[in-house]
Amino acid sequence: MPSRRSLLKAGGVLAAATLAPGTAGTASAQTEDRSADPWHKVPDILRKIRPPRFPRRRWEVTAFGAVGDGTTDCTAAFKAAIAECHRAGGGRVVVPPGRFLTGAVHLLSNVELHVSEGGVIAFSTDPNAYLPVVFTRWEGTECYNYSPFIYAHGQRNIAVTGKGTLDGQARQGPWESWYANSGPQGADQRALRKMGDDGVPVEQRVFGAGHYLRPAMVQFVKCQNVLVSDLTILEPAMWTVNPVLSTNVTVRGITVVSTLYNTDGCDPEASSYVHIHDCRFNTNDDCVAVKSGRDADGRRVGVPSENIVVQDCSFSGRWGGVTVGSEMSGGVRNVFAERCVINSPDFPGNYPVKYPVYIKASKKRGAYVEGVYVRDFTGQNVDREVMFVNMAYQSNEQGTEPVSVRDIRMERTRLDGADAVLNLVGLETDHLAGVRLERCVFTNVTGPNTITFTDDLTLRKVFVNGVEQ
Repeated sequence: MPSRRSLLKAGGVLAAATLAPGTAGTASAQTEDRSADPWHKVPDILRKIRPPRFPRRRWEVTAFGAVGDGTTDCTAAFKAAIAECHRAGGGRVVVPPGRFLTGAVHLLSNVELHVSEGGVIAFSTDPNAYLPVVFTRWEGTECYNYSPFIYAHGQRNIAVTGKGTLDGQARQGPWESWYANSGPQGADQRALRKMGDDGVPVEQRVFGAGHYLRPAMVQFVKCQNVLVSDLTILEPAMWTVNPVLSTNVTVRGITVVSTLYNTDGCDPEASSYVHIHDCRFNTNDDCVAVKSGRDADGRRVGVPSENIVVQDCSFSGRWGGVTVGSEMSGGVRNVFAERCVINSPDFPGNYPVKYPVYIKASKKRGAYVEGVYVRDFTGQNVDREVMFVNMAYQSNEQGTEPVSVRDIRMERTRLDGADAVLNLVGLETDHLAGVRLERCVFTNVTGPNTITFTDDLTLRKVFVNGVEQ
């Protein structure tokens, strides 16, 4: 491995005391700022996140005609039970043991959908079961599309809980054949992105029937006080848990297993005060991916994701463990992740994590990522680099927007096995600034770091294959 001196010289890296472009102040002020511990914000963030509570009233979906035989369409029963619960002032809609087939399920304020142990909500493989279209965000661009499998818009105090299972049945439906790299989704994907770039009014961006944009599994849009808890979630058609423009969100104790491409585990998007903890992710994409909208449409909405706390999770996935982007055009700040395990032998995944920390930005996205803090990660068999910060993500997409990525920290992390520790890709026009690793141990690392256009890189008590950097 190269020495710390060679790291600081490589690829345009400036000396540690150099101020990042556009930063005013003295070297002593910068040193003082470096010594400040951003983790002092976490207790205050967590105090502001409170899962919703519900009246002690319950409605069983079987009382509304649902049959748990796996073949009877229970869509109307779910709708009726949720409506009755909402009209009565709230409570719990209970799915008992059995396999209940349904189309889209829409939650209303003050309703907890509770899937009992032994209960399965099996989602229809017929795209028509997710019509009419609803207002949604699809890969960070607003539109009207097939309803997510479980959906809420503009609601307060909602939850999906229980020891049961949500089964997206994605392998049995058409969703895989729609995927952008091999099917007709690509044309609709390009059309929607162009609409976003051209500023086409959102009400004119109508997809759904005759189109091929796969719906998310669980999506809450413009909601407050949200809980997703304890469930096992299998085979989503696309992103799994996707709170959008929402606040006070708790995702805890869930297990996600997804095998289709582009099936992230949890995507807080343009959302604030989000707590993701004690979850297990085995995904065919990113595990936790913080987002805030795509390109011009994301900048138009202009709402950041901020004050996100991830704790005590297990990550197995085809790409990132904790990821920011690439849809981050509304900005991202204050993401904290701690005590997470990479590629745990106790929860083996279909794919090893490529990057425990993965940040994706570009001149097409614009905006900023300020403050991603990781500590006390452990694990093994990282497929590529421990930390990949790529400000030239999808560089074939031309863009001229200013983009800022700064203050990325990793502490007290121990990982065994990786191609390299760091792959830091800043831009000549927009440097990456303020990457800090401290008190970390990496073993069985096979290659050197790659560092370009990065200012203020600090390694303190970092050991790679037994050698301090």
